[in-house]
Amino acid sequence: MKTESLKKHYEFKRVYKKGHSVVGRYLVIYFLRNKTAQNHYGVTVSKKVGKSVIRSRVRRLIKENLRKFEEQIPPGYDIVIVARVAAAKADYHKIGRNMEELLKGYLKKQVKS
Repeated sequence: MKTESLKKHYEFKRVYKKGHSVVGRYLVIYFLRNKTAQNHYGVTVSKKVGKSVIRSRVRRLIKENLRKFEEQIPPGYDIVIVARVAAAKADYHKIGRNMEELLKGYLKKQVKS
């Protein structure tokens, strides 16, 4: 299934305002149920993380890890992943482990409710 990106500012604002968040050492992930059978993803890395080269590297690491875990996420969510400042010094595996913990923790909590 092809996933779509969140691109518009108002789409991100809606997820921030109405969604639920989980916080980890390197990432903050916001989840919001949508009315489609598809997931929409957005990734943000602020200037606090570092210069453009570092921000781009962190964004690539997040997107690559997301590709690895997107099969485990049930359809019907808008998801925004925000990199924290510590992500600048993290490698692929650290970001991956953090993302896996956050996704599994949130989705497990959703199944119970």
